Amino acid sequence: MHSNLLRRGAPVLAALLLLLPAGASAQFDSVGSLDFPTSARSAEAQQHFLRGVAILHSFGWKQAIEQFQAAQEIEPDFVMAYWGETLCYNHPLFRSDPDDENPRAALARLGATTAERLAKAPTARERGFLEAVEALWADGDYNARRVDYMHAMERLHEQFPDDHEVATFYALSLLSGSRALGDQSLRLEMQAGAIALGVFGENPNHPGAPHYAIHAFDDPIHAPLALPSARQYARIAPAVAHARHMPTHIFIQHGMWDLVSEHNQSAYDAARALWNPGDSVGDTVHPLDWGQYGDLQRGDYARARTWLDRLKMVIDESDGAQRASDSLPLLEARYVVETEEWKIGPIGDDTSNHALLATGLSAVRTGDVEAARRAAAELEARAADGGKPVQIMHLQVAALVAAAEDRAADATALMDDAIAVVETMRPPNGAANPVKPPYELYGELLLDLGQPESAAEKFEHSLLRMPGRARSLLGAARASAAAGDTATARERYATLIANWRGPADNPAIAEARAYAQGGSTAGQE
Repeated sequence: MHSNLLRRGAPVLAALLLLLPAGASAQFDSVGSLDFPTSARSAEAQQHFLRGVAILHSFGWKQAIEQFQAAQEIEPDFVMAYWGETLCYNHPLFRSDPDDENPRAALARLGATTAERLAKAPTARERGFLEAVEALWADGDYNARRVDYMHAMERLHEQFPDDHEVATFYALSLLSGSRALGDQSLRLEMQAGAIALGVFGENPNHPGAPHYAIHAFDDPIHAPLALPSARQYARIAPAVAHARHMPTHIFIQHGMWDLVSEHNQSAYDAARALWNPGDSVGDTVHPLDWGQYGDLQRGDYARARTWLDRLKMVIDESDGAQRASDSLPLLEARYVVETEEWKIGPIGDDTSNHALLATGLSAVRTGDVEAARRAAAELEARAADGGKPVQIMHLQVAALVAAAEDRAADATALMDDAIAVVETMRPPNGAANPVKPPYELYGELLLDLGQPESAAEKFEHSLLRMPGRARSLLGAARASAAAGDTATARERYATLIANWRGPADNPAIAEARAYAQGGSTAGQE
């Protein structure tokens, strides 16, 4: 009832809230439930605070700020309302250049100095929360501050081991700390996931617990641990666009393409309903990106083009917001690579890395080897400063150029180098990056070189890393059929058919059905 009243702004809300104790739980059908007692003197301020925390757990930054500031207006010395607002500017898993100005300004409204602010915290628990964000928003390197924040939350968790809010915010600090430290061992992620699942087991309607479990186990090995969290999370907090999107991190890891498409459509709808000119476009663009990827994997190419059209609309409406503008070349390149509707684009300083890869692949496949050489050269020039994905893209295009020039040994050596780089990176999560997965491309190359057994091995490894990818399934089926492994070929073709939501006359699907009926391929695309 109280959540509905809050949404409608009913005039009787204040009177009803005065009947509630300040430590009451948040029981909101749209953002989840949690128990977070504080020293707030006003029940109304406490309810705004609770809803703010619930939304914060789902990364609904703008919505949460509104709630925390409403609590501050009612009770200007309510320490935890300022604590919560500062965390809305952190975005700990998405950016390495935080907004330091706004959280420091929020703390300054509470008190002029750290000592003055801490003196307003009436309990050891609240003082611990405040000390943690004081470390986060201190001077100095952001990554060092993130690690200091993680250690502060660790101390608070040791002091209050059974407190769900301490536990969940500590779990999130571990995820952030892992990124700050550049730790690819997944050790901190596993610790965070274990803590989050513990809270989820005790409160299956808690918004933070399943959210952080999804982030913690977002890799092909551990994703099954978060599948129950993913199934539950979107039902917990439908008022927050990010909460509708997050389950798809785990659905992608299982190749559940219908759910990837549906949940990102839902997230996009929620983000559009909340967006106003001048707002960040992140919650809108993110589901556009992942929704397109899901629809491409299930063969719904028309819907994949719709996601592109929506992105162009967002760019226009936001006056070319960088997050949206930067995403367009990625989605366009992905469409070319996944559909194999080959297209040679411009090759120059302004061409994105993903577009260069798509152009390089297109050029080789359409016989324009010179254009592929130029794309490879441009990627090579960027590889030193562009990071491992760009190094891989260069090696991929260079390998195809070598194969086109009948230098098979060079081609496989270049792909071996690409795989060596891949294996130094953390396991894949989300949409493919690069847009053409290296193991998948290596399998296609080996199949073209007449090595089906080796090709099948690469495709199967690709499917272990990225289950259910359409091109990997198709390649695995073709390679297995060519190698005489009829059982595996039938299985991979059958999965491709089961996942397919596109036109029935697609050549790959016709090929799969012909094999299912006759046991031999009907020819490759």
